[in-house]
Amino acid sequence: MRTSVVLITLALLASGCQHEVMEPDVVLIEKRLVLPEEPYNYQDEFPESFDHPLLNLLESIPGENPLTNEGATLGRILFYDQALSIDGSISCGSCHHQENAFADPVRFSEGINGFVTDRNSMALFNMQFHRRLFWDTRTNGLENQVLEPIQHPGEMGLTLEQMVERIEGKEYYPTLFEDAFGDATVTTQRVSFALSQFIRSLKSYRSKYDQGLAEGFAHFTDEEIHGMKLYFSGEATCNHCHTTANFFSSQPLNTGLDEVYNDPGLGGVTGNPEDNGRFKPVSLRNLSFTAPYMHDGRFETLEEVIDHYNSGVQAHPNLDDRLTYENTVGGTPEPLMLSEVDKAALKAFLLTLDDYEFIQDERFSDPFH
Repeated sequence: MRTSVVLITLALLASGCQHEVMEPDVVLIEKRLVLPEEPYNYQDEFPESFDHPLLNLLESIPGENPLTNEGATLGRILFYDQALSIDGSISCGSCHHQENAFADPVRFSEGINGFVTDRNSMALFNMQFHRRLFWDTRTNGLENQVLEPIQHPGEMGLTLEQMVERIEGKEYYPTLFEDAFGDATVTTQRVSFALSQFIRSLKSYRSKYDQGLAEGFAHFTDEEIHGMKLYFSGEATCNHCHTTANFFSSQPLNTGLDEVYNDPGLGGVTGNPEDNGRFKPVSLRNLSFTAPYMHDGRFETLEEVIDHYNSGVQAHPNLDDRLTYENTVGGTPEPLMLSEVDKAALKAFLLTLDDYEFIQDERFSDPFH
């Protein structure tokens, strides 16, 4: 393994302008950057089950930014490097933990200077199928999205100019940029490209369910089979919105969480009242690891989520038509009326979508030790 020494500031910084890089008051602690002699292989492909017309349509990999092993390696280091925050305390990986399928196990993440977000950090996997990003889908394209948290005054707090200067000041980056892009020049676009490559490399497709697709579900329990039948028969209606092998939707939806939303979601972006309460649906993969659930992390358990759709959907003018008796937007909420046995079986099936290999894959782990 080749290593480089990284100095990470763990002390409180003196007060001052938010975007001024301050000198630390006290001790610096050394961390090592540990990389393999040869880059990991990030070129694995999704299985045949992901060959779906919708996924093919949504697949978003810009031609100018193809995934390479060297680019993803650079992106991995940038993702975990706390130097990309104003006080050296926060990285992308601070709010997106591998053991949580790159979600955050707390309801709201903490940024710099005690700042706390007002939405739960979304899980990151199979992102090449996502064109609109954030809960309110305000940003188009991963290359645009990855720079927003870095610039956010409460999350990481750097300007793009400061970000470039920080990276240029680290001894381990010149070789990494040269390997990824042909020379050591650091640019905002190259940082965006490398981060996007790493995030697109976070592919999750090795769950018990995926194994079942290949082997006829012979290893499923009776309860899991019952839950799978509920799911795909439409009786539980989950598959009306969470579709394809990625178990997700590309459209923001109002799912009746509230009669009045304090957070308007997409409506806060568009200004259109018909978008109030509409949020990006998540993939149902890896649910064991990604609690708490919903845009505001209001549900701590999967049972609470199932109970919401079973009997807790609230009336709203924008309620999705698939959750109503009339099958019209804003119609009367229709409870699922699942029994306790059905709810337990549905949960059992959903847990077969957990990918334990993904959350332990060394390729995606923090390289700083």
